[in-house]
Amino acid sequence: MDPKYPRVELNDGHFMPVLGFGTYAPPEVPRNRAMEVVKLAIEAGFRHIDSAHLYNNEEQVGLAIRSKIADGSVKREDIFYTSKLWCTFLRPELVQSALESSLKKLQLDYVDLYLIHFPVALKPGEDLMPKDENGKVIFDTVDLCAAWEAMEKCKEAGLAKSIGVSNFNRRQLEMILNKPGLKYKPVCNQVECHPYLNQSKLLDFCKSKDIVLVAHSALGTQRHEIWVDQNSPVLLEDPVLCALAKKHKRSPALIALRYQLQRGVVVLAKSYNEQRIRENVQMEIQMNIFGFQYFDI
Repeated sequence: MDPKYPRVELNDGHFMPVLGFGTYAPPEVPRNRAMEVVKLAIEAGFRHIDSAHLYNNEEQVGLAIRSKIADGSVKREDIFYTSKLWCTFLRPELVQSALESSLKKLQLDYVDLYLIHFPVALKPGEDLMPKDENGKVIFDTVDLCAAWEAMEKCKEAGLAKSIGVSNFNRRQLEMILNKPGLKYKPVCNQVECHPYLNQSKLLDFCKSKDIVLVAHSALGTQRHEIWVDQNSPVLLEDPVLCALAKKHKRSPALIALRYQLQRGVVVLAKSYNEQRIRENVQMEIQMNIFGFQYFDI
């Protein structure tokens, strides 16, 4: 992996770039946009790309990665790619086939990181969100420790270099960490994390166990009307954040991202806007060139 991009060492000896590019987009965004923006992200300097089976874009993301490898912009080992196991595949016998399905879409030999997307099992099948005749979600009963053992087998098979979890709380992490016969600890826990939800207690716990906290929604929660009050404050319009941005001659987004990096959190920046993509990655490059000078925040 290119050493000029700041990285953090994981508990299994692999390295993760501290700034990642998130590829999730709402359903109304055409899927081919994912290919375009991932190419732009790699050209701008991102080397950590985050996706998932749920995002329904791995074919496009894989095409973008492979095209930048083919044109000589990067080598495969320069890219740190994350995928995630969806809730309908949590049964142990389904885990490896789910990863193999992602790899087939990506047309890659391995992922750098494979995560359990949520600590919740749903009824297996084609539907991402299976529901009964009354519109209620159909859950499944799966032992998370058994699912983790299947994740360990994916690592041992060379399909994933590292394995971790996402959206786990402390109790759920402890369940894995205290599992008899544990072979590999989760290298990370990816959760929503931003100044309005700073996850300080979870961050302290993860640090104590040598687990990296990865922040998704680092620029504020997804403001979908189904679960967010549209009258609630918008993070990037926060007066304190905006004042800091003015003080340091940066955008509010860069202040929010730098806040996480100064706390030792790996951060995912998601944007489908070319200017913002280039702006976000400049912070990572400047950190390495000029040293890690802390902002007074």
